[in-house]
Amino acid sequence: MNNPNQAVGQFFRVMGNGQAYLNLIYLGAAFPLGVFYFVFLVSGISTGISLAIIWVGIPILLLAGIGWWLLARFERFMAINLLKEDVPEMTRPTSSSDDLWMRYKGYFTNPVTWKSLLYLLMKFPLGIATFVILITLVSLTLAFLSMPFTYNSVAYFPAGISFGLGLPVWQIDSLSDALLCVVIGLLLWPATLHITNGLAWVHAKFARMMLSINPMGMLSLFGQA
Repeated sequence: MNNPNQAVGQFFRVMGNGQAYLNLIYLGAAFPLGVFYFVFLVSGISTGISLAIIWVGIPILLLAGIGWWLLARFERFMAINLLKEDVPEMTRPTSSSDDLWMRYKGYFTNPVTWKSLLYLLMKFPLGIATFVILITLVSLTLAFLSMPFTYNSVAYFPAGISFGLGLPVWQIDSLSDALLCVVIGLLLWPATLHITNGLAWVHAKFARMMLSINPMGMLSLFGQA
């Protein structure tokens, strides 16, 4: 008998969950960071490859490699501290006696080096998709919540909501309609947080899989590593 009440309580409890807002910060930063990563990697790697024939490109490629490793470590840091995901180390333990060649060899033979490059490139399309979903949900929620202050602000363009599928447009031209929109907005906000929590979970598991030494393979996606 208490299950419906528990489900309702769990649905609204997310509004007081601090982790949900950390997830929002992470998701909001995904798009600009994805753009930066893509521009940096594409410009650095393409420039390095095109100039490699005259040897100038070799140090550019090395700098790009160092750059994407540092960016991957930053992404791992954010996944751990914002998403609270347990992301294992990116490298295996090394000996302090290893010379420079051994360190470079370990870097280029480390699967995380190449997985992290793919991760950073994938951050661009994932960031776009996340940004579209996030902005749509948040702007729609804010539009409903602010309706009592905006529904009658422009006399010639009364507020209206189209549900599509050939259904009539809901013209919001009274305070009672605007207050009903507030109720809808109050329901949309926890729903938005639940959806963004799901998106953050996908980002967290993707970061765990791509930014760590992963002896258990795909099982670590589900936290079994």
